[in-house]
Amino acid sequence: MLKTTLKYSKIGLAYLVLITLAMTFITPLLWMVSSSLHSLDGVFEVPFQWIPEKLHWHNYTDAMTLLPFGRFLLNTIVITVSVIIGTVFSSSLVAYGFSRLRFPGRDKLFGLCVATMLLPGQVTIIPLYVLFAKLGWVDTFLPLIVPAFFGSPFYIFLLRQFFLSIPKEFDEAALIDGASRFRIYWNIILPMARPAIATVVVFSFIGSWNDFFNPLIYINSFEKATLTLGLNLLKTQIIGSGVTQWHLIMAASVLVLIPNIVIFFLAQRHFLKGINVGGLKG
Repeated sequence: MLKTTLKYSKIGLAYLVLITLAMTFITPLLWMVSSSLHSLDGVFEVPFQWIPEKLHWHNYTDAMTLLPFGRFLLNTIVITVSVIIGTVFSSSLVAYGFSRLRFPGRDKLFGLCVATMLLPGQVTIIPLYVLFAKLGWVDTFLPLIVPAFFGSPFYIFLLRQFFLSIPKEFDEAALIDGASRFRIYWNIILPMARPAIATVVVFSFIGSWNDFFNPLIYINSFEKATLTLGLNLLKTQIIGSGVTQWHLIMAASVLVLIPNIVIFFLAQRHFLKGINVGGLKG
């Protein structure tokens, strides 16, 4: 009886800790959603009303009409889809080579690839900008898209770990049947690695969709701005009028956030499986 009581007490304590942590992390999100339905005066009202007396749904349409967010959405979709395609193809191809092919210096090259994750991104900002400026790529989408087609160390590591969990007997059987290495990679390994691919897609989508720093550096034209730049322009435009309309900014932020939530829940099952399996093989 005592053991059963202690067991349920531990479970109850664990749930209490998890609920507390969950509420701590979700509170800013709930505040943003609530603020998007307030009037301007109600956003910073003390005490804050989590459910306003009058729901201002028109905040969403007002926020979208202040700037051409349709154009910003199209730009963001083009960049994000291109980045996902480039990241998945290049990282999976390199990961296949590291996991399936034997060649001199393979392990050292893989170690060097993983070691590059220790290099802060800020170190490469100026050299990359100089390179892209000499290529004439500034104020185009190319600096935001092309690097994705050269692989990412983290995704290469993640996919390699998953590929190692796939039995090599599949490769051997395909080779006996006359399949090429690329066909094995394309028709056998990739379909079996859907959980890991889903993980890479989710991470790539969130990273590209929410990227503000890189578009801020390379995009100068108003018509080529992304959604994150659009949010910043929305704030700047409103400040120029004398008052920052925070309720409209929160409404636009909620709309920009929705695709992240949707893509995560759609790929959640594969995403979690990819993370779990990806770290099992060394």
